[in-house]
Amino acid sequence: RRHKLYREELNLTSPAAPLLLQPDASWLQFHLGISRDGLYPRSSPTVNRLLQDMQDFPTISADYSQDEKALLGACDCSQIVKPSGVHLKLVLRFQDFGKAMFKPMRQKREEETPEDFFYFVDFQRHNAEIAAFHLDRILDFRRVPPTVGRLINVTKEILEVTKNEILQSVFFISPASNVCFFAKCPYMCKTEYAVCGNPHLLEGSLSAFLPSLNLAPRLSIPNPWIRSYSFDGKEEWEVNPLYCNTVREIYPYSTGNRLLNIVDMAIFDFLIGNMDRHHYEMFTKFGDDGFLLHLDNARGFGRHSHDETSILAPLTQCCIIKRTTLLRLQLLAEPEYQLSDVMRESLLQDPLAPVLTEPHLLALDRRLQLILKAVQKCIDTYGEAKVVANDTTQPKAPAFDRVKLNT
Repeated sequence: RRHKLYREELNLTSPAAPLLLQPDASWLQFHLGISRDGLYPRSSPTVNRLLQDMQDFPTISADYSQDEKALLGACDCSQIVKPSGVHLKLVLRFQDFGKAMFKPMRQKREEETPEDFFYFVDFQRHNAEIAAFHLDRILDFRRVPPTVGRLINVTKEILEVTKNEILQSVFFISPASNVCFFAKCPYMCKTEYAVCGNPHLLEGSLSAFLPSLNLAPRLSIPNPWIRSYSFDGKEEWEVNPLYCNTVREIYPYSTGNRLLNIVDMAIFDFLIGNMDRHHYEMFTKFGDDGFLLHLDNARGFGRHSHDETSILAPLTQCCIIKRTTLLRLQLLAEPEYQLSDVMRESLLQDPLAPVLTEPHLLALDRRLQLILKAVQKCIDTYGEAKVVANDTTQPKAPAFDRVKLNT
């Protein structure tokens, strides 16, 4: 069935023109390299090849994305603000069964998110997705799918290859003679929310798809430190400084590495300034101590002039951190390995460089110091032995002691 669909996309009508799955295809090798340690091994040549393929391969189809979590009933979608025409992402397919999520440029790099914006109505930024991948790799988390920037010809690589009539219908020519399109949404789609080429070329991010859910099932789990998605509400963690004591009593946060992984995620989100981590995902294959996927980072890098310390609540309230994470942070605080310098060098590899403005890069150094100060405060209060955890495999709790999460 898949071969038939791809033959149609490539207009391969002759039965003598087979479409074979190449075992060395970068997408397949990326999927095969996923382990309980991360999405890819350290110094993986496959990742660099995958980034190059996403940059170079022509698209053979384009379509709207589907929110797989909502379709599977794996999340309480009433907790999430309804989608609007402001947000737009497309699924682009390539040869060798490759597939990537395309998020177009919505604002210029030097534009900061207005301080009166709530985090759940903020723009999604393509360069934040790219920068988040590089930062995740520098931190040695390896939990963000490979992401690369690319200039897309919206006419040839989206409009002319899509078979979705709704997507075709939202393309138009602007008064400046640029080719534009806007988002499919359940209410009020407006042309002022559109993205436009110049006149055809539009920059955006491409994030490699993970294996399909039927091959590699994933759980979507509410973040214990989820924020209130209303204009005036507050969650318990925002008003109760002892909230972590409650979390520690619930399995799987009561044992194993899950809580430590939540702290890792909070540190990552604080560095990029992402306040929108309402859920996290995990591969079911790796069990309760598997790594957390750091997906959907487009609301990061919005304000370089503000450090949202509430994002660090899991760290400051629980006062625990992995030893390996702390050692990596301390290394990146050293003058010869300064985080901003390492990020700047890493981001130069992307075709859309410079990906971040200099104030955003310098903000990383400032926020890193705030993290280290928070850890030191915990150590001064509770002692290093209780705060810094050796992140090794820990025994699982007995079955009768487990409280199931509401997923």
